[in-house]
Amino acid sequence: MTALPEPVRRLAIAAPRRPLTIADYVALDEDDQFHAELQEGALVMTPSPEPEHNLIGLELAVQVRAQLPPELIAVPDVDIDLQLEPADGPATVRRPDLVVVRQIELDRRKSEGGVLRASNVVVVVEIVSPGSRRMDYHTKRDEYADAGIPHYWIIDSTAPMSLLALSLTEELGYVDNGEVTGTFTTTSPCPLTIELDKLG
Repeated sequence: MTALPEPVRRLAIAAPRRPLTIADYVALDEDDQFHAELQEGALVMTPSPEPEHNLIGLELAVQVRAQLPPELIAVPDVDIDLQLEPADGPATVRRPDLVVVRQIELDRRKSEGGVLRASNVVVVVEIVSPGSRRMDYHTKRDEYADAGIPHYWIIDSTAPMSLLALSLTEELGYVDNGEVTGTFTTTSPCPLTIELDKLG
């Protein structure tokens, strides 16, 4: 039997023997080798992203941040409580590659602690990694829609670099107009232009 890597073993020992709440998740130790999320109270661990993945996210954050109005902030690689259950229920926490969040949510988190809440996230971005395609295109798509996040962007770094922008509707959940390569433009949540070829 293969032993668990030490960081995973430490987290597994620290986690309660029941579905985790948001408070349980916040109390867990950080780790820089593994990427931890919660899916309906279950701790999900994946290896930390490759440097190329992080460079795409960094360039995207630079492009987005320069175009946002003062009330919106771009934050890379941050935990989001999707608020799919009451605070004492089995939590779902995702760590997208980038979020655009209202400044008031950063102010709330700074004063109250915890993690950012989906109710004030306006855009969530996932960069597809080897092994994350199904999770990004299906599972997280459903979760982010259920959380009421208005915009979900999926960036696929397979050449040519593409962006699939999904917008939330009341009747159909997320809808899209197909993948875009080259230059992506939108007017929601504010006017934005993303030069995809410069991402990586």
